[in-house]
Amino acid sequence: MTGTPRVVTFGETMALLHSEGVGSLAHAHAMTIGMGGAESNLAIGLRRLGVPVAWVSRVGADELGTRVLREMRAEQVEVLAHVDPERPTGLMLKSHPSGGATTVRYYRSGSAASALTAEELPEQLLAGAEILHLTGITPLLSETARASVELLVQRARAAGTLISFDVNYRSALAPREVAAPLLAGLAASADIVFGGTEELALIASALEGEGAAAENATEDSTEKEALLPTVHAHGIAEVVEKRGAEGARAIAAGSVVERPGLQVDVVDTVGAGDAFVAGYLSARLEGLDLAARLDRGNECGALTCMSTGDWEGAAYREDLGRLADGGADPVSR
Repeated sequence: MTGTPRVVTFGETMALLHSEGVGSLAHAHAMTIGMGGAESNLAIGLRRLGVPVAWVSRVGADELGTRVLREMRAEQVEVLAHVDPERPTGLMLKSHPSGGATTVRYYRSGSAASALTAEELPEQLLAGAEILHLTGITPLLSETARASVELLVQRARAAGTLISFDVNYRSALAPREVAAPLLAGLAASADIVFGGTEELALIASALEGEGAAAENATEDSTEKEALLPTVHAHGIAEVVEKRGAEGARAIAAGSVVERPGLQVDVVDTVGAGDAFVAGYLSARLEGLDLAARLDRGNECGALTCMSTGDWEGAAYREDLGRLADGGADPVSR
């Protein structure tokens, strides 16, 4: 990789076993090996769009950890990953129990990344970056990971580094009543917050001091419209709502902008949200306006949906504009 990282991200990447074909894992005869993780998906997406980026993590001293590191380096991402001799690389299994449905199971308890510490991210690297990107996954991995994320937020603030936070709530890691106040606190410390409608409703309820986890907050259209202003009112400069095929909305400086999604033939939606964030942040770093950021995010998310894998279909710069121009497929490589 060349150039000082403009974006630094911190979190777990797991080995991925993906069943071939449609059907239950109980009857699968073959699986492909890969990797996946919100932060590494984001890092690869940014790098393909021309943004120098560093990924900080931990993997086990095992073959799966070696594979993760090799893939990240092959994508020209700067890798700062401690190889843990005592803990294994996390694992996830992905299958398609029926046509159009994807099931993901995680095996990450006691993984190498659950022992992440803030000391693994050099202070000079953080101070030299323009954006620190975090997700709500990492602080729910363990107490040490949570403390590390909170310390990194403090360091980024002191260094004047912008903080980007994707809620990315995983119910398997913590119940809503535990996750909501923690994720809301991190969101309130960020400059840019990304989330799906239900995720923003989750943190909005905690920011507003409500005890409920806001399970029904997305059912009323008035409450849906109030989500962005509600979260924005808590001092968060930019709030971005990822709405999948419906597109995305964002609020900044009190103004709400909404952009439609792109219609594509969907193969696999896993990783599309991370691709959206990569597109949005790359456009922001280029100084594009809010509408253009959303448009690029939507296009990057749509392109990722057109192929299997968490990151393999992430857009390159030369892919941008192909969907708008009527091109059905990304550039062949």
